[in-house]
Amino acid sequence: MIVSSGTRQFIFTRVVFVWQWRFTVFFVLVSLAVTASVEVWELTFLELPTLPLAVVGAALGIFVSFRTNQAYDRWWEGRKLWGRMINESRHWSSQATKYVDDAADQRRLVHRHAAYVHALRCLLRKQDPFQDEDFLARAASAGDALEQLRPESNLTHALLDRQLADLVALNRAGALHELRLQSMDDTLRQLINIQGGCERIKKTPMPPLYGLLANRLVQFYAVLFPLAVVEALGWWTVPVNLLVCTAFSLIAEAGRVLEDPFTMYFNGLPLGAISRMIEVNSRQRLGETELPPMLTADGRGVLM
Repeated sequence: MIVSSGTRQFIFTRVVFVWQWRFTVFFVLVSLAVTASVEVWELTFLELPTLPLAVVGAALGIFVSFRTNQAYDRWWEGRKLWGRMINESRHWSSQATKYVDDAADQRRLVHRHAAYVHALRCLLRKQDPFQDEDFLARAASAGDALEQLRPESNLTHALLDRQLADLVALNRAGALHELRLQSMDDTLRQLINIQGGCERIKKTPMPPLYGLLANRLVQFYAVLFPLAVVEALGWWTVPVNLLVCTAFSLIAEAGRVLEDPFTMYFNGLPLGAISRMIEVNSRQRLGETELPPMLTADGRGVLM
């Protein structure tokens, strides 16, 4: 079924408000209480001047935006690392098929690399690679014994180590020139640098104090803002407070969900689609035609 962009936007908007329902209820109840106190019970002494709240609102916007910007930098760095992974993977498959003459050696090097990419995807998403069909299929095609890989503390490093061992063996057998060995060794070094960058992002979360302060400041602002605008807006204070404070809350939450680009949440990087594309691109260099299909977005427009 094809879903229109308007329908996807409606679904996304509904999901966002359901996702933030606690904050939404809090903002509405607070503004209702303040408006009723002034408009019904005439407790006008609760009103506040607008200038201080305008300054506080500007400062709050800068604070929550700073956290979101830092989180987006992490997300974008993760995307750039996987962009490099695509390029290096394509280069590796071309090197394996052009530098190495034996078809069995070519197949082993290419299929093991596809297994490496699938394993890295699983580990970044905190999934078990040995439960992943793509990894198991490619590792079996490369001839790697799973019982020897299971005890490894870093599975992906072990796979790259095996790649290098195969290259050194080919060089010693006279099947791989020294310069070609150096070139492929450099590609392996680039791959392990990409892996290290991904692991750094995954294992170094942003300080949780940022999120706690952002949420508390938005809540305090939701209490004070209606006191400053109720005289001018009356009962319109309720939707205005909901709109303003929900905007601050969503900006803060965007920072939280962008902090880890390798999750299975809807904003996560489409590592499944990328790793499948890498596998297909690499195996086509071997001339293989029985390939798995490319992954596409689901009905919500989410591609994982």
